[in-house]
Amino acid sequence: MLCEEEIVARFLKTDLLVAPEVVRYIREQDDPALIDRIIAAIPDGAFVVSPDCIPAQKKERDGTRFLADPHLEVLQGKDGSCGCIRDFEEYVTYFRNRFTHLSGFLKGRIQPVPIEALQRTGRYREEEASFIAMVSEVRSTANGNKMANVEDPTATMRVLFNKSREGFEEAEKLLPDEVIGVKGKLSSDGNLFFADTLVRPDIPVSNAPFHAEQPGRAVLISDVHVGSDTFLEDAWHRFVAWLGEHTEIGYLLIAGDLVDGIGIYPGQERELVIKNIYEQYQALGEMLSALPPRLRIVLSPGNHDVVRGAEPQPAIPQEFREGYPDNCVWVENPALVSLQGVRVLMYHGRSYDDMIGMIPGASYSHPEEIMEEMLKRRHLAPTFGLRTPIAPAERDPLVIDPVPEVLFTGHVHISGIKKYRGVLMVNAGTWQSQTAFQKQMNTVPTPAQAVVLDLPTMKYEMFDFSQPGEPARLP
Repeated sequence: MLCEEEIVARFLKTDLLVAPEVVRYIREQDDPALIDRIIAAIPDGAFVVSPDCIPAQKKERDGTRFLADPHLEVLQGKDGSCGCIRDFEEYVTYFRNRFTHLSGFLKGRIQPVPIEALQRTGRYREEEASFIAMVSEVRSTANGNKMANVEDPTATMRVLFNKSREGFEEAEKLLPDEVIGVKGKLSSDGNLFFADTLVRPDIPVSNAPFHAEQPGRAVLISDVHVGSDTFLEDAWHRFVAWLGEHTEIGYLLIAGDLVDGIGIYPGQERELVIKNIYEQYQALGEMLSALPPRLRIVLSPGNHDVVRGAEPQPAIPQEFREGYPDNCVWVENPALVSLQGVRVLMYHGRSYDDMIGMIPGASYSHPEEIMEEMLKRRHLAPTFGLRTPIAPAERDPLVIDPVPEVLFTGHVHISGIKKYRGVLMVNAGTWQSQTAFQKQMNTVPTPAQAVVLDLPTMKYEMFDFSQPGEPARLP
């Protein structure tokens, strides 16, 4: 395998600087000819080789013509697919499936050996070795290093990530229950592994988004919270009028917390203008019926909706859908939806509450940074047993596979947009002004915003409907 020094030297010979991400990608591919192909494709005048210079793996989505509906198809999270909660013992099957699934993304980038074989075979105490494992515990040592207890199906191991090593900032973000690959050397007594490199399942550097062949635009919103005394009714009416004028928009996706719910937190009844859960959904149905019938409306639940809290969450039950227009499509949380071949992964985002508390520097003000961490781990809710309840199942539906064109979340009430390795990450904020709880937490929401996505170009715009008049186009 090429070492990092060799890769950097090859580029320096042609007076090019190379980004660390590109170096890691070339090292993982172990293809010396890839360097020449990248150099040949560098534009004239460029002197830095960025990830954009890596040859993209263009996605061909021929399968779209075989979909039951090539315009809108629910690929994962169809209504009724998640079933009821299974016995507690099913968690063993669930985590085995998670480990196996995520390991598959890593095996093409490292040559792992089982931990048990690593400990039993003496030669691995003198040469570099690799393994794949699930993190069970993470802590900081007295001198600022990171110590992780990890396990695979064969054995457990303690792994030390030294703060002096390059890439230690990624080790600082280790989360319990995420699946990682580790390269390094075993201690002489076989009880400790000294990590040189941390590898996550991640999105391939060469990932390129699919683009729709036919014209089409979609609007992404979340956290409507109908029934709350802070729901922005005037802003919503402006949004409805605007949708009526823009006939090129054919899809509306709503990522959870459709209504404010009942009994979600102590004292909530004092902040409700609609105190009956059926009437909240009835009001939402009337609001959606006022939208142009050309729209295909996709609705997924959130933690305020009338479904179980454990993820995956079922679609809104049939008894609450009376009076809704026929153009509504009900999906679970999470759900993968194809819009003319463009895959949008909808996830309400309850795991924000866990990840923000464990990742250094993370905050609710920048949801796009947390979405990037989800993509790196190829999992929507990596840590089990905290604020995000997860239902046991035969497979883990929170694994991010296939790679979507768009990761679309809500929950935090603060908008954020960013691209990571070809994946557009969108959080569209809320349609609820600042609540009493948010005031206590000093959280300032970004309400009444909508993201418009052009499917053939994958370009987006964000509009603000909070003020009277024409919506403001946000930068």
